[in-house]
Amino acid sequence: MSTTMSTQFDVVIRRGTVVTAADTMQCDVGIADGQVVALARNLPRGTREIDADGMLLLPGGVDSHCHLDQPMPDGLEMADDFRSGTISAACGGTTTVIPFAAQARGQSLRAAVEDYHRRAEGRAVIDYAFHMIISDPTETVLKQELPQLIREGYTSFKIYMTYDDLKLNDRQILDLLAVARRDGAMVMIHAENADCIAWLTEQLEAAGLTAPKYHANSRPLLVEREATHRAIALSELVDVPILIVHVSGQEAIEQIRWAHGHGLRIYAETCPQYLMLTANDLDLEGYHGAKCICSPPPRTKENQRHVWNGLADGLFTVFSSDHAPFRYADPKGKMPGGREVPFQYIPNGIPGLETRLPLLFSEGVVKGRIDLHRFVELTATDPAKMYGLHPRKGTIAIGADADIAIWDAHKKVVIRNDMLHHNVDYTPYEGTVVTGWPIMTLSRGEVVYGDGVPQGTIGRGQFLKCGLPNPARPKR
Repeated sequence: MSTTMSTQFDVVIRRGTVVTAADTMQCDVGIADGQVVALARNLPRGTREIDADGMLLLPGGVDSHCHLDQPMPDGLEMADDFRSGTISAACGGTTTVIPFAAQARGQSLRAAVEDYHRRAEGRAVIDYAFHMIISDPTETVLKQELPQLIREGYTSFKIYMTYDDLKLNDRQILDLLAVARRDGAMVMIHAENADCIAWLTEQLEAAGLTAPKYHANSRPLLVEREATHRAIALSELVDVPILIVHVSGQEAIEQIRWAHGHGLRIYAETCPQYLMLTANDLDLEGYHGAKCICSPPPRTKENQRHVWNGLADGLFTVFSSDHAPFRYADPKGKMPGGREVPFQYIPNGIPGLETRLPLLFSEGVVKGRIDLHRFVELTATDPAKMYGLHPRKGTIAIGADADIAIWDAHKKVVIRNDMLHHNVDYTPYEGTVVTGWPIMTLSRGEVVYGDGVPQGTIGRGQFLKCGLPNPARPKR
């Protein structure tokens, strides 16, 4: 590479500290044609110069579990589409999102994927891939549609052990695990025992206990523990790796530790709500606890310690937002039909795309629970590996996409919903003080957030075909 040409780089980021999952380097970053092409000191000038003196340069976050413009039943509607959702993600330092093309029962899986492309096309400001949600594993799905879609770059799918319109029985799960084993896909499992939840819900309703706080009572730790145990057993039977998503509690964590101790390829994901919220947040004044209803529900303060331990010691591979955006004061959101309803009818999910990285950085890195390399691993590198996007995504390296979050590790921010860029009318983290916030986000070398405002062109985000998953074996 010649050092005499003054415009060989489209962008040069100077004097920052580059952090990856393995290394820390003080150097300039040279970017050309959307990729990192040089990591060195005193690079020649670029067409655009960015001074990052005193800042961290982190790989753009990969949020591998979020829900955007997902078709909903019964008049419900997600608040964020690909436009507002990806803007919000970019403003929080995330440069890749992987939401879900959800199959309805009776629907072709191919039709669900095609519909989701229509929803995304021309709206995203950052790059995106798709997982699939499979709720109807017919012979056509198992033998034709799913194998072909995996070959086309949709290499991961989610299955549910709860929710009446989504849940699968054990035989159906085994059939899908067998396809994943043969074709190399990654299976994500929402592990909660549907029958236990339904029975407990009936008991609570019969006793008149229907306020939002009783959502947590309907989904105690043991229903997650039992389903996690069963998912592990099914995975072991078929001999295929799985990812248990949004793990909330000590008892599920113990099941996963047992699996790791026996050499099983069981991966685990957790989310900010299980570090920051507790069951008490479902007991806010009046109906406001509905804002924090998600499944599994937040647990106790003591339980948070077990989640932190799993983040620190390698039990968890992925840290995602599980962004599921429903407006609070909205007849299509947390108040279906415009009224307060019993907890079982409140749509599950909370917003978190924009706050995922700052919360983990502040509570994890700043407070010494995890180091910077583990932060990068959990939020960018390992999700990219899990879903076949690494090394294009999830790291700062020669040849990788120039997806970079310029991070002020000392900036204090009071999280307020009116400063966020999602289309939700609340954040469950209102008033939380965090230390560390991205001051600029680049996606493929283009600034998509800076000076406190979104800057990305709507529709510039590209769809990513995923390769076969390549995660490291779980730590034992």
